[in-house]
Amino acid sequence: MVAGESEPVMLQLSVPLRVVERGLIDGLVVPTGRLAGEQLLDLTLPDERIADFLAAAVHRPGGFAARTGEAPRALALIAATAAALCGEDIRSALTSPDIDFLTGLSSGAVDAVREVLLGIESEAPAELEHALGALVRSATTR
Repeated sequence: MVAGESEPVMLQLSVPLRVVERGLIDGLVVPTGRLAGEQLLDLTLPDERIADFLAAAVHRPGGFAARTGEAPRALALIAATAAALCGEDIRSALTSPDIDFLTGLSSGAVDAVREVLLGIESEAPAELEHALGALVRSATTR
């Protein structure tokens, strides 16, 4: 190194949370009945059945919708859908959604999730969307 030269500084770049939230969550939750005609996944099924459904769904055209009023269950579904698309452990994503994994998804991966998971129906869509955002924010500030 020549005197007077500075050394390079390593920077860690990450996707801003607001972009990930907007891509994965914003507009995903819709009023019940909005996705009539779409294949509807019953989130009250056991995790094993949901995981099997997702493993197949990511390879079928058309996508699917789900219905829930519970933010943790909706977050688990989003994480499991992303895991299925990325070849990760779907069952683990259902039981322990990895927020760091979700916030690290590229914009192309986010688009792929949204092409498969067409929406989540809820009786209170604004409240569920807000609760999902809060779950993501609380997990990233720990």
